[in-house]
Amino acid sequence: MGKNLTPPGDGGDNIVPVDLKAALEERYLAYALSTIMHRALPDVRDGLKPVHRRIIHAMREMGIRPNSAFKKCARIVGDVIGKFHPHGDQSVYDALVRLAQDFSQRYPIVDGQGNFGNIDGDSAAAYRYTEARMTDVAALLLEGIEQDAVDFRPTYNEEDDEPVVLPGAFPNLLANGSSGIAVGMATNIPPHNAHELCDAALYLIKHPDATVKDLMFDPEHPQRGGIEGPDFPTGGVIIESRESMLETYRTGRGGFRVRAKWETEDLGRGGYQIVITQIPYQVQKSRLIEKIAELLIARKLPLLEDIRDESAEDVRVVLIPKSRTVDPTILMESLFKLSELENRIPLNMNVLSMGRVPKVMALNEVLSEWLAHRKDVLVRRSKFRLAAIDKRLEILGGLLIAYLNLDEVIRIIREEDEPKPVLIERFTLTDLQAESILNMRLRNLRKLEEFEIRTEFDKLSAEKAEIEALLASDEKLWQTVAWEIGEVKKKFAKATELGRRRSVFSDAPDTDIEAIQQAMIEKEPVTIVISEKGWIRALKGHMTDISTLTFKEGDGLRVSFLAQTTDKILLVTTGGKAYTLGADKLPGGRGHGEPLRIMVDMENDQDVLTAFVHDPSRKVLLASAGGNGFIVAESEMIANTRKGRQIMNVAMPDETKLVVTASGDHVAIIGENRKMLVFPLEQIPEMTRGKGVRLQRYKDGGVSDIRCFAIASGLSWTDSAGRAFAKNKEELAEWMADRASAGRAVPKGFPRSGKFSG
Repeated sequence: MGKNLTPPGDGGDNIVPVDLKAALEERYLAYALSTIMHRALPDVRDGLKPVHRRIIHAMREMGIRPNSAFKKCARIVGDVIGKFHPHGDQSVYDALVRLAQDFSQRYPIVDGQGNFGNIDGDSAAAYRYTEARMTDVAALLLEGIEQDAVDFRPTYNEEDDEPVVLPGAFPNLLANGSSGIAVGMATNIPPHNAHELCDAALYLIKHPDATVKDLMFDPEHPQRGGIEGPDFPTGGVIIESRESMLETYRTGRGGFRVRAKWETEDLGRGGYQIVITQIPYQVQKSRLIEKIAELLIARKLPLLEDIRDESAEDVRVVLIPKSRTVDPTILMESLFKLSELENRIPLNMNVLSMGRVPKVMALNEVLSEWLAHRKDVLVRRSKFRLAAIDKRLEILGGLLIAYLNLDEVIRIIREEDEPKPVLIERFTLTDLQAESILNMRLRNLRKLEEFEIRTEFDKLSAEKAEIEALLASDEKLWQTVAWEIGEVKKKFAKATELGRRRSVFSDAPDTDIEAIQQAMIEKEPVTIVISEKGWIRALKGHMTDISTLTFKEGDGLRVSFLAQTTDKILLVTTGGKAYTLGADKLPGGRGHGEPLRIMVDMENDQDVLTAFVHDPSRKVLLASAGGNGFIVAESEMIANTRKGRQIMNVAMPDETKLVVTASGDHVAIIGENRKMLVFPLEQIPEMTRGKGVRLQRYKDGGVSDIRCFAIASGLSWTDSAGRAFAKNKEELAEWMADRASAGRAVPKGFPRSGKFSG
């Protein structure tokens, strides 16, 4: 009995102070346990949550079998909430609807008639319009329930009884999957193929110590278990690797990447369209198409022209490419990246072990517990049958005595006031035997009846001996369990329409990631402008005249160049760091743009040195103010984070001063002391990061300018007036020396600025 909380009638307040923390903990824990045990987590033995178990049990009590007539869902829901499940009718109906949806359940438990919703996410009709009955799967889950196969407990109002768990002759937990959110824990189990599960269970019976790897299908060892991976009702292509799936099943946690199934349809004359025939599990088709249409409008899919939904009974979503030259694989890869055409289905095998303990289990543990339950059900059913046989044999023994002494029995019944005790005493009968004799009909007093009784007696005695032998042998019990599983396997074999595998396995195609990223950007010409104070903007179109550009007061142009929105922009700072920016993500040309420092993490003591369009095939020469330098490939300068990548190691007061294209075979370097040195380019090492080597020696000052050139073409420059000068190989001979030499004074006519371009 609980505490009596009714206040006594003495007029006092009788307020009992309770510690709030303790009261909250106690109440929240009770709520959490209730949610875990009675709502969110399925039982490992039958794979059902209480609401689903109660729906199936209520249908059984109403006599709704797979071969019976359909009954209104309103009647079923009414029985469930009235007798077993004291919750809202809508939540119970939603659970019932889900059990009938062939796109939600791999093997539907309820056979629905009427509108039960669709893959577009439309809801079912109200329960007064729809009708339902069991499927063969539900019948298998219930098989043996009337033979004391499982325990029953009182319902919430103690007026009826309900099963604690169903006998579960079908591997429902893994075959249909489950998902639920409890307090502090959740479960998510994708559906699997019943044929494969039966194969794995049969292997586990023969090899109780089998690992998850043994239960998985392996083409090199076809005699092992047959589980290939999940099998979704909506099909799709699973692109998860075998190693990843093994780890997921071993730990009970992980996920599976699933993609839509697609093919190309030839339209003739080189044209084609892409047709999607299967979409990932639990993705609403209408929402998916809306999302792709939104991406199309936002110009995030430049390779796609249009999308159409031509679905009827089957899924058929048509994608029209922008042109016949578009690579369908790259178009689909860009769609997989941006939309739910690729989805990750999580696996979190958190279930109630033996109906009591929440536990994350591995694949072999789940199957082992199901098999243990099947063995327990078999033992209980056998014992129930044994008790029924014993009772019948007792009755038959009494009837046989009656036939052998028929005249005496009739005399006792006719003459005695209380024939029962007299019969018991006269023939040494049990109470049950005497009752059976007295209840016997006159028409059964034929001569033939004695022969039939003896035949039935012998038949039942033989069956009793068989059952006793079965119960006495663990090996025979497992053989029977295996036979039952074999029958289920035949019923849901891959050769049947319901049993055939729907999801297929594939490796994701090896496509150029760069090409996919390009495919997601609309290609447009832009002019990139960076100011002295580090403001950046991208003006639409290629501007030839940049003299009209305006800047903030006290600011001016640092660098400008032409690019496409699909280009990557490399930014080099005076601190030797390289940053990467997408041209499509730069602020537009309105106003003065945005400060670079909010896009990348640039140190305060560093400034922008230069920026240019990234060319992965190109190499550049980096030089510091002090005259050190090295060559680096542009592909090594790409940085995918805000932090950038340190390329040149420089310490104050030195800084990175020049970035020039490393082309040709020679280098011309000019110091601030107006001395020029020419040496072979091969004398400069190629590195990915470092300080570099000495390029030119100075007593004081540093480097002024560098140019890489081909010696065969000679060295050219222009002065401040725009006049062009050139020197050929022979004329450059006096400046030629090894790297790190001091060089000689610049030739006549060289610009005063010390730069090759005036």
